[in-house]
Amino acid sequence: MAHLHTSFIGIQSPNPFWLASAPPTDKAYNVNRAFEAGWGGVVWKTLGEAGPPVVNVNGPRYGALMSPDRRLLGFNNIELITDRDLEVNLREITQIKRCWPDRAMVVSLMVPCEEASWKAILARVNDTGADGIELNFGCPHGMSERGMGAAVGQVPEYIQMVTEWCKHYSRLPVIVKLTPNISDIRQPARAARRGGADAVSLINTINSIVGVDPYSLTMLPSTGGLGSHGGYCGPAVKPIALNMVAEIARDPETAGLPVSGIGGVGSWRDAFDFIALGAGTVQVCTAAMVHGFKIVQEMSSGLSDYMDEMGFTSMDDFRGRAVPTVTDWRNLNLNHVSKAVINQDRCISCGRCHIACEDSSHQAISTLKDGKRHFEVKEDECVGCNLCTLVCPVPECITLRDLQPGEKDLRTGRIVSDQHADWTTHANNPMRVSA
Repeated sequence: MAHLHTSFIGIQSPNPFWLASAPPTDKAYNVNRAFEAGWGGVVWKTLGEAGPPVVNVNGPRYGALMSPDRRLLGFNNIELITDRDLEVNLREITQIKRCWPDRAMVVSLMVPCEEASWKAILARVNDTGADGIELNFGCPHGMSERGMGAAVGQVPEYIQMVTEWCKHYSRLPVIVKLTPNISDIRQPARAARRGGADAVSLINTINSIVGVDPYSLTMLPSTGGLGSHGGYCGPAVKPIALNMVAEIARDPETAGLPVSGIGGVGSWRDAFDFIALGAGTVQVCTAAMVHGFKIVQEMSSGLSDYMDEMGFTSMDDFRGRAVPTVTDWRNLNLNHVSKAVINQDRCISCGRCHIACEDSSHQAISTLKDGKRHFEVKEDECVGCNLCTLVCPVPECITLRDLQPGEKDLRTGRIVSDQHADWTTHANNPMRVSA
């Protein structure tokens, strides 16, 4: 039987599902309910230094991108770090860890980019019994103007410097949380490694505005007629997160650096994608806020069932297995040929495949046969782009068939080879030099 027990940079948890630093991990009440529901760990909502209190808006803090059927696609928030007293948070962290010794307890931190500030708060967190700290170098709103959050995460030199301070003043494992609001995620990840980070977590939220009210002409969400860009998360950001996780996994300078994957995890299948690309744990926020804490039970059972089906006894059996399949475009096999195939027994003759292909693709789907409505792929026009498989409303009705070596591609007249084409790069454009 598969087991989900996770050891991540020495931090033990019964499963890889952790709640991310966010509103669900703001206080003992929430965290206790989360552990009762089955979460393997939490990252406590970001703590700041003692001093002037953090003040959140008392109005709309969240916005959303919704599908026509009211499914949440993306989530936006302008909430700041915890506005609760530091002493109260530290006391509750200590209490929860004592009550739940088998669960992972990581504390998120954000203080000014000053050594004394980090030294002071690290000493206090060390005494709570927490398992690790996460450095919030990614919050895109509210604290950047104070030299914190994304303002640190966008400067590799600052990342390295603060990470070194934390490794010096804390005995706890250090996880550096990276911002996606940067052009090349490898640079901050490299800086975190140079600073001695035990792991990185990503992605933090993306700068975003979700929309404008068409009647008041005010951006959403707004408080008193004004709004501010927020942090974007939820299902829509998962592909961005997966790409950045994969970039770190395949970069020679960061390969092997443990990763806690964040961004759009709402099911076991989402978690699988992150783990297959190298993540050791996954952190969840939006799904828990929308569906409640018990969603972790579906995630855990789904991942366990998948592992049983595949014969995997632990997540190490498939962790990172997909990384070697991620490559640069120039390395793709341009002699590979696929063609779309329509299963006529499943086809409901809706015509969506034809419209999509006819209007925006390669006019490769015919509509009539013997004078009757009938949709069929024209192999001499199909390039295997798979747009038709994505717009078809019937699962497995349209699939792609790979042409085998020796078959003739009716579109080009060439015989398919299993050899890779020889490519070179000229003026930043890939140019074929031989077939």
